[in-house]
Amino acid sequence: MRSRIFAVLAIAVLAGGGLAYGTYNVINNQPVRTVSAPTQPVVIAAGDIVLGSELKKEDLTVVNFPAGQAPQGSFTRVADIVGRGVISPFVKNEVIIPAKLASKEAGAGLPPVIPEGMRAVSVRVNEVIGVAGYVLPGTRVDVLATASPTNSQTDTTTKVILSNVQVVTAGTRIEQDQDKGKPMSVTVVTLLVYPEQAERLALASTEGKIQLALRNPLDASAPETPGVKTAMLLGPVRAPAAKPAPAKSSGTAAKKAPGPVTQEAPVAAPLPTVEIIRGDKRTSEVIR
Repeated sequence: MRSRIFAVLAIAVLAGGGLAYGTYNVINNQPVRTVSAPTQPVVIAAGDIVLGSELKKEDLTVVNFPAGQAPQGSFTRVADIVGRGVISPFVKNEVIIPAKLASKEAGAGLPPVIPEGMRAVSVRVNEVIGVAGYVLPGTRVDVLATASPTNSQTDTTTKVILSNVQVVTAGTRIEQDQDKGKPMSVTVVTLLVYPEQAERLALASTEGKIQLALRNPLDASAPETPGVKTAMLLGPVRAPAAKPAPAKSSGTAAKKAPGPVTQEAPVAAPLPTVEIIRGDKRTSEVIR
């Protein structure tokens, strides 16, 4: 009896294993079907591209985007945009779009970056004027000028002459020292201003001294300031008000310290008057 049971179990196991093995082979021998979605080529930046650069072939690469998912206006061929100027920086793998490129006729460099009606003016700065190196392209600053309209030191005034000005470029260049004739490194900041502002900036940097004040990019206010002169800066300083003496306690009874003595203003003496009686009417007249 037991031998029959074992024989039935052995046959069942072998039959099940054979069936599983056959199913496995059938599934593996089925051809793999790949579903390919349509794509389209898109030109992207192969690395970071700075403002004012001229696009080169090695700056760009082409990747495939799902059809219809590419940004509007994107380019499909590298040859179509090689040589055009960059008016807004790109980061690596960013899609190249026309809004960040200058026209084919504008060329590269700083001129295509300047909006119509505005000018780019460069001023020499140092670590103090340039806010310790935090004045970078894209930041906004206020320009303070210090000058004397009468060439007198007492009339020297500091005032905000330009507000919320955009910085286009910031860097160093090599110039020749006028005294020693040796090359020296000079930090230059280029500001984007209107023609009237360019006149004020040029005059301030020539006739006086300028200082840059870094702004929060979200702050668009332009407060009007009266300026400050040397006399106002070094004016008299008021002494702090005297504090009342603390109260002293003796035994169980506490005595309050006398408060500060205040002198009342003198009251003006009344002017002499004359009483006039006319019939049943009585009036008073003041003699001045």
